[in-house]
Amino acid sequence: MISLTVSISEMYIATVTMNRPEVRNAFNETTISELTQAFRDLGTDPAIRAIVLAANGPAFCAGADLNWMKKMAAYTHAENLADAGQLAEMLRVIYICPKPVVAKIQGDCYAGGMGLAAACDIAVAADSVTFCLSEVKLGLIPATISPYVIKAMGESAARRYFLTAERFSAAEALRMGFVHEITTAGGLDDKVGDIVKALVGNSPNAVKQAKQLVQEVGGREITPQLIASTVEGIAHIRASEEGKEGVRSFLEKRKPNW
Repeated sequence: MISLTVSISEMYIATVTMNRPEVRNAFNETTISELTQAFRDLGTDPAIRAIVLAANGPAFCAGADLNWMKKMAAYTHAENLADAGQLAEMLRVIYICPKPVVAKIQGDCYAGGMGLAAACDIAVAADSVTFCLSEVKLGLIPATISPYVIKAMGESAARRYFLTAERFSAAEALRMGFVHEITTAGGLDDKVGDIVKALVGNSPNAVKQAKQLVQEVGGREITPQLIASTVEGIAHIRASEEGKEGVRSFLEKRKPNW
């Protein structure tokens, strides 16, 4: 079975769908490689305005594939470093992707699956979804996914769920900010559709720069250097073609040409 499919709609939206329902979309080295390449390709495709990360079957992603984990048990330290490095690179490529990425979480999201969701810009989940950071049950820690998961759920929540490996609901994930919206399973397509419609209606360059702005400014101390950087940022984008077109179209009461 194909582990990953990519489809592109007429509205400049790409959907990357994990397709290993028989193992709850758990990832192995092949899935990691394919996801990395898919997001590299889509991130540099000028025709793409937004990306949806989705999954087939009852689970969004259950983390690491058991057969893959069996192989890892026999790895040397050097082999484990290389293997973990590939997972880290996949998450990094999704996180820094120049296009906005929306996670469409239709089913349970465990361990590394939470890392995948957290690396996306926006996460929408069905209200029946269960989340779990289950690593400590196996004598492991969620190390590679931690930079993204802690950013998404907050340090206080991470202290609890990294240590207890408790399952928690979509409502709790919403409360802590790990996901941005929850909806019924039947309403998931419409909710994600509304979000991507908003994304593709905006200036592509401004969306790209706004994503980068959040990553660069979030959590930083407000210093003269940071202020100078933000001043330079607005001055630069005001002088850009899309910046000029956006202001002109607003003043002229017409739709912009993007």
